[in-house]
Amino acid sequence: MKQNLYYPFEILYKEINECSNSGYSQNFFELVYIVEGTGIQYINKNKFNYTAGHLLLITPDDLNSFQVLTTTKVLFICFNDIYLKSDPVGVNDRERVQWVKKLKYILHHATHLPGCILKDEIDKVLVRSLAASIVEEQRCSNLYSKELIQQLMNSLIILVARSIAGSLPEDLSPVTDQKLLGVFQYIQDNIYFPDRLKVTVICSHFNISPNYFGKFFKKHAGETLQEYILKYKIKIIETRLLSSDMRINEIVSEMKFSDESHLNRIFKKYKGVSPSVFRKNELVL
Repeated sequence: MKQNLYYPFEILYKEINECSNSGYSQNFFELVYIVEGTGIQYINKNKFNYTAGHLLLITPDDLNSFQVLTTTKVLFICFNDIYLKSDPVGVNDRERVQWVKKLKYILHHATHLPGCILKDEIDKVLVRSLAASIVEEQRCSNLYSKELIQQLMNSLIILVARSIAGSLPEDLSPVTDQKLLGVFQYIQDNIYFPDRLKVTVICSHFNISPNYFGKFFKKHAGETLQEYILKYKIKIIETRLLSSDMRINEIVSEMKFSDESHLNRIFKKYKGVSPSVFRKNELVL
C-alpha cells in the first residue's frame, strides 16, 4: 500500500499499542522519534530493535512497518520536497537554492537501512529537546506555534542531514554529477546481485565508457567503485550483526561472499575485528 502526504508537512504525536506487520511505502520523508516504548522496525527486509530516544528516518519508497512490543509513544514528522523548498527565515534566494540542493541530496542518499540515525550523544540530547518542544507546542497551540514548530522542524532536519552526511563519501556534494548520483542509487538497489555491479554492466546501463568510468567515479567519490561497494556492504553487515539474529554463514550467503574466511578478511580490514567479535563487543556496550 502506498501512503500519500497531502500537505507539505504533517506532525502527529500518538500512543501505539498494536502491531503493524504489513509493510507499506510512501511518497514522503518521515522522521520517527521514539519517546517511550520498545518494538521492532522493519524496513526493506531488515529489522531494528527500537527503544526510547531513537530517531528513525523513512525515505520515499522504503518498505516499512513496525511491531510494537511495549506501549510506544511516537512523534511522527512527515515532509516532502515541497516543504524542503519552502523559505527558511532569514535565507536569501541564493542560500535557499543551496539549502534545497543540500538537503534533498543528503536525504535522498540515506542508506535505506533501519536503525537510529543519530551517532553523537550531543545530537541525541538536542533531538530530545527539539522533539519535546514540538510536542508541547502542538499540544498548547499558542500564538505563533505553527511558525515555531516549523523552525524546530528545520533544526531537526539539519541535525538529521548532518548525521547522514557523515557516512557519505567525503568528496560528494549536492552539485555532484547527476549521472553519478544515479550510479550510487543503482548500487544500493543491486547490492545483493554481484553480476549487476560489474563495471561493464554499470557502464552499459548508464551508457558510460568503461575506460572513462573508473577515473570519473574516483574523482567524484574519492574512492574506487570496488571500495565504495565493499564499504556499503560493510554497513549492511553491521546492521545485520547488531539488529538481527542472522548467523555469520547466513550473512555470507546473503552478501555473496565466497565463504566465512572471505567475509572475515574483508570485515576485519575495515573494522579491525571479525564480524563475531564486532557483534559481541557492540552488544555488550
